[in-house]
Amino acid sequence: MKSSTGTWSVGELAARFGLETHVLRHWEDVGLLAPERDGAGRRRYVDADVTRVAVILRSKAAGMSLDQVRALLDGEAPERHAVLEAHVADLDRRMDEMVRSREMTLHALECRAHDIATCPRFEAAVADILEGAVAYPALWR
Repeated sequence: MKSSTGTWSVGELAARFGLETHVLRHWEDVGLLAPERDGAGRRRYVDADVTRVAVILRSKAAGMSLDQVRALLDGEAPERHAVLEAHVADLDRRMDEMVRSREMTLHALECRAHDIATCPRFEAAVADILEGAVAYPALWR
C-alpha cells in the first residue's frame, strides 16, 4: 500500500509484490533499481520503480537472467538487441518443448500401454532425443 507521502518504503514495495526486502536491495545493488532517498537516507520508491519491479518479475518469470533484464531495461545497452533476440529464440525453443510435452502427456493419459516407454507412438515422440538431435543440460542426465 502506498504511503501518505505518495511513495513506497522498501518494506511496503516488497509487501506489494510478495518479495523479501533483500530482493529489492539486491536488484538495486546490481543496477536494476535506483530508488530515491529521503532526508534520512531511506529508500523511497515512486510509481516508475513499481512498474520497473513488475517488469523485472515478468522477465524473471519468462526465464530471463538479471543480466538479461538489465539489458532489457537499458535502452542504451549496445548488446540489448542481441540479448533480446537470444531470449526470443530460447522462448521459442521452450514453447516447442512445452507443446511436445503436452502432446506426450495427453497421449500417455489415453494410451493402453502399461509401460508408456513400450508404446511405438510414444517412442516416436522422443525420437529426436534418441537420435541425439536434442541436447539437454547435464542436470537432466
